Amino acid sequence: MVPKSMVNSLWDTRDISYTACAAQIFFFSFLFSSEYSLLTIMSYDRYVAICKPLHYGSLLGSRACVHRAAAAWGTGFLYALLHTANTFSLPLCGGNAVEQFFCEIPHILKLSCSHSYLREVGLLVLSCLLALGCFVFIVGSYVQIFRAVLSVPSEQGRHKAFSMCLPHLAVVSLFVSTGTFVYLKPSSFSSPSLDLVLSVLYSVVPPVVNPLIYSLRNQELKDAVRKLVTGCVSAAIHCLLSSAKGSQCRS
Repeated sequence: MVPKSMVNSLWDTRDISYTACAAQIFFFSFLFSSEYSLLTIMSYDRYVAICKPLHYGSLLGSRACVHRAAAAWGTGFLYALLHTANTFSLPLCGGNAVEQFFCEIPHILKLSCSHSYLREVGLLVLSCLLALGCFVFIVGSYVQIFRAVLSVPSEQGRHKAFSMCLPHLAVVSLFVSTGTFVYLKPSSFSSPSLDLVLSVLYSVVPPVVNPLIYSLRNQELKDAVRKLVTGCVSAAIHCLLSSAKGSQCRS
């Protein structure tokens, strides 16, 4: 998706083949649903680690983790295959212009001229219900986690438990909030340019910042980020002071 957009920008074109469009929808649906499934499994992992630490080895051993990860990827594959096959089985007669920087199911459905598109809409509604169930499971897990953490008498123990959960919670919040806002925002609050910005926000930003969020517990990375931010702030202040004196700022 992103490489194709970069190629289109470099070559000043907006064309994409039918096969490439189907591939984009398949891989986007596959990775999107697999990541959400893995985030749900990770919330259960945090719950067991904090609320039932003595049972962690039996409930989430290496074999159990492999099975759960395989189930997440397998579910994502079937989900993507079902949606891609169903979407591209519809006759498209509404033109060939997709108002997006990548192929997306809702925009493809707008090009359909058959009432059979309601079948895909039904699948999307079912997917939303399943996603809502996963979200409820994640929220329930964290309610139990916070109750257990707040009952820990040691401040150091509470800090350690929260530091274990906060990266995952930040990724879930970013992933769910951006996707929910994009798909559930009112139609009156929609425009092509805004839809493009929001699509970049939920499809590109979370995968980019995920490694950074999960690595924030690494002290060396913290020091590097702090040094980078301090350097940028110092350069900006120096630039402002130089501008005030009439000199030219240089990067």
